[in-house]
Amino acid sequence: MSGVETIGVDLGGTKMLVGALDGTDVRWESREASTGQSEDDLVELLVREVGEARRARPDAVAVGLGIPATIDHDRGVAVSAVNLPLDELPIRDLVSERVGLPVFVDNDANVAALAEYLYGAAQGKPNTVMLTVGTGIGGGLILGGEVYRGATGAGAELGHTVIQADGPPCQGNCPNHGCVEALASGTALGREGLAAAESAPDSALGELLAAGEKVDGKAVTEAAIAGDATAIGVFELIGSRLGVACSSFANIFQPNAIVVGGGVIAAGDLLLEPARREVRQRALKPMNETPVVAATLGNDAGMIGAAALARVELGRGEG
Repeated sequence: MSGVETIGVDLGGTKMLVGALDGTDVRWESREASTGQSEDDLVELLVREVGEARRARPDAVAVGLGIPATIDHDRGVAVSAVNLPLDELPIRDLVSERVGLPVFVDNDANVAALAEYLYGAAQGKPNTVMLTVGTGIGGGLILGGEVYRGATGAGAELGHTVIQADGPPCQGNCPNHGCVEALASGTALGREGLAAAESAPDSALGELLAAGEKVDGKAVTEAAIAGDATAIGVFELIGSRLGVACSSFANIFQPNAIVVGGGVIAAGDLLLEPARREVRQRALKPMNETPVVAATLGNDAGMIGAAALARVELGRGEG
């Protein structure tokens, strides 16, 4: 269905990105904060922004939603979210009724995986594990060239793979301990960066803290890229933890590649090299040779993938 314009929505834990796209060609887009919204407020925000997209691009034929939640794919329901107040929300029908277009819903990491498979780092790789490392860690799977969703659509929550049985509580609504999300997400990066700043007052991070500046994941990333040894050490820790999880994913799926995206990938090999090292050391042969690569579509992957979801699902319906 090339040449068909669809609206893609990437609803994240802190922001929402909406675009009208033909493939990767963005015809219109908007960005809005999603932090601190209630469930009703999020629905109103979605409807308003999708409505604006439709008015700007009246030829758009469908809407795809990438939601950071477990999804009942057939019913179009956001079952539960860790970092947003969503609980058994029939989001597909609510949005479709309000905007007057067909709406398709999937997990945000699933649509990012679809985008990277169709247009990005996973092209030609029909078995791909996708991790989106941001506020949390999302997981998406392309198996046999198709998005794998599990029995009802809630599968592939790879960020909630336990890598430390007696580890810290996971964040948000997750009841578990020691998830890779709790230990290697952008949130964890900021937490470990703050601890490092406190223990190394002469480092760039320590100087930021002493000056009253915020030491978060972005600050750690900037300091590491600038060469601060303490910040680089934080990425060694976070990347190694991520690699522990990746070694298990390599063993389980024997993918063509593990693609890592999300905001934390701004650090590039500072994050990926420790992860690759863990995969080489921990995974069984030949899975220990699984490439761990950076996503190439950047912050637009979820939006591009959500629009692609709408195009793919609409084409299936017409077929």
